[in-house]
Amino acid sequence: MSESFPLQPLLDLANNRMDEAARKLGELIASEHAVEEKLALLVDYRKEYHARFVEAVRNGIGPDAWRNFSAFLGKLDDAIAQQEKAVSVSRQRTEQGQQAWVDQRNKVKAFDTLSHRHQSLQSRKEAKQEQRLTDEHAAKQFRDRTEED
Repeated sequence: MSESFPLQPLLDLANNRMDEAARKLGELIASEHAVEEKLALLVDYRKEYHARFVEAVRNGIGPDAWRNFSAFLGKLDDAIAQQEKAVSVSRQRTEQGQQAWVDQRNKVKAFDTLSHRHQSLQSRKEAKQEQRLTDEHAAKQFRDRTEED
């Protein structure tokens, strides 16, 4: 009977950690998409609001309306700047998550390589043992035949 792979618990742990890193990476990617979508919505809304402002200016607006439009555009610009920072942070986290997953995958590959080597060694040992038993059986049969003669 072949020996079990002595590092199997570590291989299992590495697989679990890789799965967890993959799950976290999926969450980070989804989060990144969400903050990018929010940024796109803010940018689109700012464009629409600016277009309304330009149209209002063409039609003639008073100083209060001008200040209100300008103030709101400033607030939209601030919101866009904050959202751009959020997108940047989210991208960095996603990159870190990708690196964490790659690191875990590399550990799994290393343990998997060791496991395959162990299995190959065990197969060779078993084949040698089986060959030895076959040779002993054949030698015994040969002796038994020669003793009968």
